[in-house]
Amino acid sequence: MPQLELTPAQRAAHRGNAHHLEPVVMIGSDGLTEAVKAEVDAALTAHGLIKVRVLGDDRAQREAWLRTLADELNAAPVQHIGKLLVLWRPVPPKVKAVDEGRMPGPREYKVVKYSRKAGQRPEIKTVRVLGNQRLTPGGLVKKAKRRQKSVKKTASAAR
Repeated sequence: MPQLELTPAQRAAHRGNAHHLEPVVMIGSDGLTEAVKAEVDAALTAHGLIKVRVLGDDRAQREAWLRTLADELNAAPVQHIGKLLVLWRPVPPKVKAVDEGRMPGPREYKVVKYSRKAGQRPEIKTVRVLGNQRLTPGGLVKKAKRRQKSVKKTASAAR
């Protein structure tokens, strides 16, 4: 797969975003193995923008590894500074498995009410809260209110 091409403005923006990142993959004395490529691929899928630390001293070898990683993993080389390589690949959208008829189930909470009189035991009761309800700090269960629609939006939709 060919590597992605970035404009200078995009490259500068990614360099700025990568500044605070820590390296997530290290290339050791064995070099660029299949296991290292798999880890870089997994990190790019999870994060999109990553730093790779290379422990070797050969600059030409590091540049070759950066090109190899970018070509084989369909990523864009952002920066090679010292022994750090910065790669970027767009994060794929997450596929969420949704069961159409599924609603959030009820949750059980323990509510503890302390007595105002010293020496008496607190009152403990279990409360069931449904998906459209919430528990107040006082231990009451309240139903969620419907969100109000904007007057401007409803008037513009009617036209």
